[in-house]
Amino acid sequence: MTPRIRLAVPLLAAALLSSACGGGGGGSAAAPASAQPGEKIKLTVGLFGDFGFKPLYEEYKKTHPNIEIVENVTQFNDHHNNLVKRLATNAGAGDVEAVEVGYISTFTAQPNKFVDLKQFGLDKRQSDYLDWKWQQGLSKDGGQVLGLGTDVGGLAMCYRKDLFKKAGLPTDRAEVAALWPTWEQYIETGKKFAAADVAGAKFTDSPGEIFRAMVNQAPTGLYDAQDTIIVESNPDVKKAWDLSNQLTQEGLTAKLAAFSPPWNTGFAKGSFATIICPAWMTGFIQEQAKDATGKWDIATVPGGSGNSGGSHLMVPKQSKHPKEAAELIDFLTSKDNQAKVFKEEGTFPSIPALYDDPSIQNFTKPFFGDAPIGKIYSDAAKALKPQHLGPKEADVRVAIGNGLGRVEQGKQTPDEAWTQVLEDVKKIR
Repeated sequence: MTPRIRLAVPLLAAALLSSACGGGGGGSAAAPASAQPGEKIKLTVGLFGDFGFKPLYEEYKKTHPNIEIVENVTQFNDHHNNLVKRLATNAGAGDVEAVEVGYISTFTAQPNKFVDLKQFGLDKRQSDYLDWKWQQGLSKDGGQVLGLGTDVGGLAMCYRKDLFKKAGLPTDRAEVAALWPTWEQYIETGKKFAAADVAGAKFTDSPGEIFRAMVNQAPTGLYDAQDTIIVESNPDVKKAWDLSNQLTQEGLTAKLAAFSPPWNTGFAKGSFATIICPAWMTGFIQEQAKDATGKWDIATVPGGSGNSGGSHLMVPKQSKHPKEAAELIDFLTSKDNQAKVFKEEGTFPSIPALYDDPSIQNFTKPFFGDAPIGKIYSDAAKALKPQHLGPKEADVRVAIGNGLGRVEQGKQTPDEAWTQVLEDVKKIR
């Protein structure tokens, strides 16, 4: 969705997350009865960014004339922090709330705060989904269906062909992909770009999303299967840290925090030549760089695959209309509607039956030089290897992201920042 936002150097209210995700705290009243036939009801949908749902709402209302749908859109940080607070106080949450994958384990750890969608028959949807995507929406014990997936963030690398040409680098997507089968070779390509001294452009925007991509490609990430944080002991995390900071030390980043106003402007100005590009990012690039049609293209990401982002839709128990909210989720996440949203917004479906569908496989976009977007992201999604996400995944990422930011801002050396990151992570319980 546009944007499927996760800050590279997040400024999240981690304390709020910590205080609210330990067991759900506070009871909730039983879900109210559903509306009477023909009763006019209003459903509120809480989102971060544009999920591309507005045309779907209008379609839905044609067969549900008694339903009014109000969409409340806030920035990524605000959305998740507000949801934490609203669950803690048992007031103010929407009928449907979107949760990004970095936070899904925080909220599924509070099953008493959400409606079990199984009671409205949505467990029938299990066979539609990638198995790991379905599992992410379940309660920890697997007994409750708390959210249905909207999309997955299969990875690619978007790049500016015009800036590559100025730097004397290949511009054909196959030749570009051949430049960086590994992250080390990606950095070496960045050095060549920097040596060409292309006016006003750095090789990439910032190190945060690159770190996340590298960690997501590893067999194990920030947590082990027993929900123990393993940042200090996992060599793949330290390797991702070192390589991400190497980008900074080599002067290859534009020092633009993702989704900040300067970062948005950077797309229009051509301030960076490459960016980690999960499927949802394509819509955001097109929105921010409206005058850059044909200048962007898409190549394989170093390491070959990975996942970054994707969301679920959930129904808080506060909803006065849980049945109707569940029915709306079922509609918005259907196979046909996930395909429609992909073609309009770029967010890639979490329903694997679509991956070989000709309408997806053959889908291209003129903005990206008619790159075979459908095939690129289908191949990426097929290659995805799921990674266990721990209950405080988002908090841990915040600590690491802040450390990367301190290095990029010149406030600490990589070693100093790593020492502080480990201390900060130890405080996360």
